[in-house]
Amino acid sequence: MPLEYDLSTLQIATDNFSDENRIGKGGFGVVYKGILENGDEIAVKRLSCGLDQGVEEFKNEVILVAKLQHKNLVRLLGFCLAGEEKLLVYEFVPNKSLDYILFNPDKQAQLNWVTRHQIIVGIARGLLYLHEESRLRIIHRDLKAANILLDLDMNPKITDFGTARLVSMDQSMNETQQKAGTLGYMAPEYLLDGKFSVKSDVYSFGVLMLEIVCGKKVRSFQQLGYEDDLLSSAWKHWRNGTALEFMDSSLNHSWYSSDQIMCCIQLGLLCVQHDFKKRPTMASVHQMLNISSADVLPTPQQPTFFTNNDVNSSSSLAPKKLRSELSTSKSVLSLTVEYR
Repeated sequence: MPLEYDLSTLQIATDNFSDENRIGKGGFGVVYKGILENGDEIAVKRLSCGLDQGVEEFKNEVILVAKLQHKNLVRLLGFCLAGEEKLLVYEFVPNKSLDYILFNPDKQAQLNWVTRHQIIVGIARGLLYLHEESRLRIIHRDLKAANILLDLDMNPKITDFGTARLVSMDQSMNETQQKAGTLGYMAPEYLLDGKFSVKSDVYSFGVLMLEIVCGKKVRSFQQLGYEDDLLSSAWKHWRNGTALEFMDSSLNHSWYSSDQIMCCIQLGLLCVQHDFKKRPTMASVHQMLNISSADVLPTPQQPTFFTNNDVNSSSSLAPKKLRSELSTSKSVLSLTVEYR
């Protein structure tokens, strides 16, 4: 069971939530670095005031999250409830988030191919645990580079379970009226119809894997005026056998395996298949990450977003009303048990 902290303890640890200790900000609040009296470093998420969640519900859901124990998940240490304050206390992960390094031209060279592949495999292991190996089945629903933290050895840790859902082990598909996530990473069935499953996370993982290979954000392709976007570019290079033209140019300065890169592109394309039934499970993904030849992998179909002239990006799939709902839909820890 997680430890309940006193507010004063966390105020002292973070120098009263000073700007100097602020290390991140998300849709649910601000994150601060703290140092406890015993010298342990912690990360404290100060949740935004006004989020609609009762005290008992908050406690119960924190306890659920605390049961998730895996080396590729950020560990929840405890919580604090004091008046309007709701705080979550996590282990401190020193190398910030993957997007902080991966998409920074001055830092991305720190991520050579061996490290990038290590990160891909670690994320896959973390998702496999959430989907199949823990006592609970968790669908993350917002897997992206910003929600992957890196420890001292550049091992990845999945974080931010603010939009996660707990479902029964025998459920294949769920529906929600309140969609939550990040455009570009959201599977088409979830974005359009509110239907989500473990295969929705697989789709997000596929997008993330392609980002790690090429070193560019999924949405930056459009913002920077590229002719193709991430998925269509990956498809063309996989089809033409030109993996080295898709990979991050910073990798040219270190060792890399063109076969391994081609396998990751092909596996990423398998994960983003339009039909969720054709996407692999994370168990299959984990196995396929050990394959050294793309010829052994199943053959993906061209991503649907790029076969329909009317639909060329995930953002164009979302009408203005839906995009507004996505930007305003917020919860703290929506780990709702759904047994139907």
